[in-house]
Amino acid sequence: MAVTKEQVESTLNSKLNPSHLDVSDTSGGCGASYCVEIVSEQFEGKRLLERHRMVNTALAEEMKEIHALSITKALTPQQWALQNPPPPNPQSPPAAA
Repeated sequence: MAVTKEQVESTLNSKLNPSHLDVSDTSGGCGASYCVEIVSEQFEGKRLLERHRMVNTALAEEMKEIHALSITKALTPQQWALQNPPPPNPQSPPAAA
């Protein structure tokens, strides 16, 4: 049975409690290949390899059916905030020069 995008999202949400999660099915709909972007406080103090292992471990059951998993981002909330600053508020007065 194919793994769905919703299954991947549900598993990662329950096991890693991300503040941001984007899962894309890159297999054309057959559920064999996924791309994941995830932000979690659980990644604090962990190296990138450890973070990727955490994602793979969380998806251990799903990985039995998934042929490819690309983790494009595995960031802490602070790293995410630095890479994705909030858009300027159009109702705020312009900054003084």
